[in-house]
Amino acid sequence: MNLFILLEFISGGHILLIVLVLVLLFGGKKIPELMKGLGQGIREFKKASNGEGETSTEIKKEEKK
Repeated sequence: MNLFILLEFISGGHILLIVLVLVLLFGGKKIPELMKGLGQGIREFKKASNGEGETSTEIKKEEKK
């Protein structure tokens, strides 16, 4: 299924239910820690992807020499 088709079926009530289930499963104190870890993971991924691009540029410069 296409993701955009799936997003059409999600309403405010669905999001509220998902948040409620997350609070019940992990507790209120654990959710900020989970989001912090998720943010750090995304940040590391962006750093790695940017670093990889710089590495390929450096390789191209070395090949030209």
